[in-house]
Amino acid sequence: MPDVTITNARILTLSGDEGPRHGEAMSELGAIDNGWLSVTNGRISAIGQGSPPETELAEVVLDLDGRIVLPCWVDCHTHACWAGSRLSEWESLLSGVAYSDILAGGGGILSTVRAVRATPQEQLVNALLTRAGRMQVYGTGTLEVKSGYGLSTESEVKMLRAIHEVSQDSDQQIVGTFLGAHAIDAEQPDFVDLVIEDTLPAVVSEFPGITCDAYLDAAAWSLDQTRRLFTRAIELGCPIRLHTDQFNSVGGVPMAIEMGAKSVDHLEAITPADIATLACSTTVGVLLPASGFHLDGRYAPGRSLIDAGAAIAIATNCNPGSAPTSSMPMAIALACRFCGLRPAEAITAATWNSAAVLGLEGEVGSLEVGKRADIQVLDERDPRAIAWEFGAVPPPIILLDGTPVQFLAESSEEDPE
Repeated sequence: MPDVTITNARILTLSGDEGPRHGEAMSELGAIDNGWLSVTNGRISAIGQGSPPETELAEVVLDLDGRIVLPCWVDCHTHACWAGSRLSEWESLLSGVAYSDILAGGGGILSTVRAVRATPQEQLVNALLTRAGRMQVYGTGTLEVKSGYGLSTESEVKMLRAIHEVSQDSDQQIVGTFLGAHAIDAEQPDFVDLVIEDTLPAVVSEFPGITCDAYLDAAAWSLDQTRRLFTRAIELGCPIRLHTDQFNSVGGVPMAIEMGAKSVDHLEAITPADIATLACSTTVGVLLPASGFHLDGRYAPGRSLIDAGAAIAIATNCNPGSAPTSSMPMAIALACRFCGLRPAEAITAATWNSAAVLGLEGEVGSLEVGKRADIQVLDERDPRAIAWEFGAVPPPIILLDGTPVQFLAESSEEDPE
């Protein structure tokens, strides 16, 4: 791969203190105006302001004329490995059919479960490669992908093998998460015991240290069932994360914090008391505004969370039922409009804090010497435009691990005053 030097750029480094950023610290983008950055052997080798020294000029030099350079997006919550289609369900929702009625008729998550169980691993691999490629086009360099559409030991392991296979073939960093507790399969006797005593150990045997996630809600796993799962997962050396407070507040936030969860995700129904609890913890709240946009117009109170001092991340929640999107810029735009985030906070939430959720802030999420060169160039000069525009064209230049993977025609159009 050729080494690269970027010059004459507005670089948003996102550099700062270690760990997820809380409250006011989420507005600090570490901007360098008239900045330069060198990439050597896939890593950021130097960064500075003004003109780079002759010794830092690489084989390829990109003069960006003041355009924005920032880390690639880190999408820390997706369900991008699936089979089948939910288009008929979506059309029913548009016609006024209640989601509860769709579930009662065998639709929802369990319809995707049936499709995944019937799909060979190689087809899951091909589908995920396609979706990850779409995410890359819009600037995503790292993404997490959950299992959870198998709901049996065999099919959950099949999904995780497919995710791992894609991770070996992709320019992106792809992280698998075990979500065997995505729903309750009433057709399997003692399903909760099966997940805890059979599926989880089988997964950990093949994927040691994998993160264990669960979906806690009135219609999914209960508080006691989730605590049992997490207790066993921690014994097996797994970090934990939790889907909670999407439709109901059932005690998931304080339980997850008490047990040391990396994140609590959704939070549309979080209570003021739990906002205060989350703000005093190191657990990150992950906002998934595409779900509110697609389903029911309900959004997490991001402004209240940040003002209280919480650390917030943003993700697409890419899935066939509630968030059919591959675009982190769209998630950012929605978070600013409906969750109350300011543009700088949303950028931090989609890069550094998302990397912290995945334990990858030492590799990605900021532009600093020694880190992986996952870099995107935007045809913008004001970072507020990242959140202002939606449905925008992809970044004209993307580097992943220092390798150029995208070069598109750039616009020279200036915004008239």
